[in-house]
Amino acid sequence: MPKILVDRHTETHEAPFQATLQIRPTARVDLIDVRGKLRDEFGSEFTRYPKAFYISDHTTAGYLDQRLAKALDHDSNNIQDYLEVFRKLFPAGADYTHDKLHLRTELSEEQRAVEPLNADSHLAFMGSGMRSATSYELHGDEPVWFVELDGVHVGGTRYRRTTVVAYNGEEDVAQSQVQVPASSHSIDAQNLRDPQLGLIAQLEKLARKHQVSFGRFDVSLAMEENEAGLTVNEYETLLMAHDLRDVLKNPLRFVAQIGKEALQAPRAIPAKALNYAQYDAVQVFNRLMDQIGARRSFVERVVNRALALPVSHFLRMKRGISLPVLDRKGTGAGEIGWGVYQSPILVQWKGASASTRTLNVRLVRFV
Repeated sequence: MPKILVDRHTETHEAPFQATLQIRPTARVDLIDVRGKLRDEFGSEFTRYPKAFYISDHTTAGYLDQRLAKALDHDSNNIQDYLEVFRKLFPAGADYTHDKLHLRTELSEEQRAVEPLNADSHLAFMGSGMRSATSYELHGDEPVWFVELDGVHVGGTRYRRTTVVAYNGEEDVAQSQVQVPASSHSIDAQNLRDPQLGLIAQLEKLARKHQVSFGRFDVSLAMEENEAGLTVNEYETLLMAHDLRDVLKNPLRFVAQIGKEALQAPRAIPAKALNYAQYDAVQVFNRLMDQIGARRSFVERVVNRALALPVSHFLRMKRGISLPVLDRKGTGAGEIGWGVYQSPILVQWKGASASTRTLNVRLVRFV
């Protein structure tokens, strides 16, 4: 069961409510109802707030956005079925460069001995559209699931942290546009946390200027920016430069063996010429669903739509992300609440038309 690590603002009846939980998963893929735990622990101290912002400190565990969770009826079995499709697309033990630990020069010999082989979990996180931070507004007893994709591995069982901020409403504090250099490569992933870009310094300055203690930054691609998406994950060189790039060229690159006749077509067509809207990926999907035993109609509709469209939709790549602003020290000063390995990442599968890309930035205060 989740353990409450931090409990602030729960006795003063002042918004926002904040709690940080420690979670120890029981399986590699696990779902934990964080909202249910907080409701049981705090009752009306938590449920009196109509909105809540759920934050994961991790890159292989997080949340589905509310719209997707609703499409899956907030049901753990439906969510497991949905995730299983992406786990089949990115199977454990495939030929991932990220998992070739002898190439990971940042690891010591001791670290290599216990480092999980988890490129599949990173790709499933990004490909399925999971979020490191997302807001929910619920009025019933619906669960909010913390979705774990790499909880138990060769090195043991992980301990996870998730923070929930519950609040009454949102106040728009500031909006701006920021330019970031566009990659010269047509297919690439850029680390927006890189200090040389200056993006994070601009965001933190904005939060200090407006004295936001609890809130979020909504960062999204401007309307004119195409063939690109945003995610939050670990910016590990081999994962980004090889495995993710391979998936962007051909999302079926690592797919599990599900029948030669279903896979011959995509492998026979050059990646640059493959049109996923025309290719009958539905056949691949049906074989996957048959293999995992998932035939619920609405689960099929959600994933079928993803598999039948171009790469941006196939991977459910988002055009926007949310970054938490938290007063974790209780001093009244908010800062971006990072996990150790988290970075906002700009992914593109076609070169930009200009030398820069434009990001829309919106700062919101929780009240």
